[in-house]
Amino acid sequence: MINKPKSSNLDFLNGDEAVAYGAKLCRPHVIAVYPITPQTIVVERIAEFIANKLMDCEYVYVESEHSAMCAAMGASLVGARAFTATSSQGLAYMHEMLHYVSGSRFPIVMMNANRTLAAPWNIFGDQRDSLAQRDTGWIQVYVENGQEALDMIIQAYAIAENDRVYTPVMVNLDGFVNTHTYELVDVPGQHEVDEFLPPFRSQNAIDFNHPRSFCMTASTEWNTEFRYQQQQAMNHAQEVIEEVDQKFGEKFGRYYSGLVEEYRGEDAEVVLVGMGSVIGTSRIVVDKLREMSLKVGLVKLRFYRPFPAEYFKGLGPRVKAIGIIDRDISFGYEGAAASDIKAALGNSGVGPKVINFIAGIAGRDITKENIEEMYYKLFNLTQGYVPMPYGMGFCVRPCCKDWKTCG
Repeated sequence: MINKPKSSNLDFLNGDEAVAYGAKLCRPHVIAVYPITPQTIVVERIAEFIANKLMDCEYVYVESEHSAMCAAMGASLVGARAFTATSSQGLAYMHEMLHYVSGSRFPIVMMNANRTLAAPWNIFGDQRDSLAQRDTGWIQVYVENGQEALDMIIQAYAIAENDRVYTPVMVNLDGFVNTHTYELVDVPGQHEVDEFLPPFRSQNAIDFNHPRSFCMTASTEWNTEFRYQQQQAMNHAQEVIEEVDQKFGEKFGRYYSGLVEEYRGEDAEVVLVGMGSVIGTSRIVVDKLREMSLKVGLVKLRFYRPFPAEYFKGLGPRVKAIGIIDRDISFGYEGAAASDIKAALGNSGVGPKVINFIAGIAGRDITKENIEEMYYKLFNLTQGYVPMPYGMGFCVRPCCKDWKTCG
């Protein structure tokens, strides 16, 4: 993120609260609510806003996550701006309706608090829940911290409601690491957001003067054409994401580099790719290793759908090795991001060495030491150092002063 502060409306918020403020500033007409850990704070804060007359909207408390998405879709169907939030099993329960919403081209925005899926049951975070929904036709963005969470709720509406896109957006926060961590967040003024995000005027809602069908059956002869339109919308979304980010930066002083953000990658020999909260920790490790004259870089994959394949095609010829941190696994193969990145690299005809690191499952910490080991393993892979029996491909014996000693 390139940060050029233009305002000083700082508040001490956790990630869930930042999302609630972001939703409030976007003036949704309808909010469909079903609380689930670790998302619950979002809908609690919104309820407080409404009770205190700080927010004017319909707050629909439903009996399940499936119903929450049904209610949001119904609101969008009549031309209302809709918001909801969920997590983990709740997102899985919504699965059927996610397809209905995207296929009917309703620009709903939803926050997902990333949490592992049962069984075994666990309330802590990884990204298996949202990555399991990659083919539902939703745009997916993964944020690093509370500030980005607030900002991306606002940007999400500008992207989803764009005439070239009209596709729902899922904003993902790592459970507990992001949702419950407090930090200073710059909360824009309502008038600023109103200038950036105009009132919603749906181009895809019930209109009795121009009747149309929604959620209808499409025969075999026409079904592919609908899917083609969804794919085209995702392709257009790549351009719109860049445009919205540029306009947001001009307005609020914070730029997020669109689909992908690169950190100290200009001359890097090896890079790590990650999504979400692991990026903040990784920046610290990159700076440390740079001080040791090691040419390492970091790639923050912000948008998983649409996938920035062209970026990774261009990255391949520049580096010797790429490590991909996946907080999920497709059992029987590898992590989701690794599969997509390797496919993009393969299509480029240039093949740097690639390691997929499965880490952070069900809230397990990804420490600075873990990340440092990943970088060392990438260097070992490219330069032929002999893997030692301690650590991940490099010597961690107390006798070694630096990582090359046993190489």
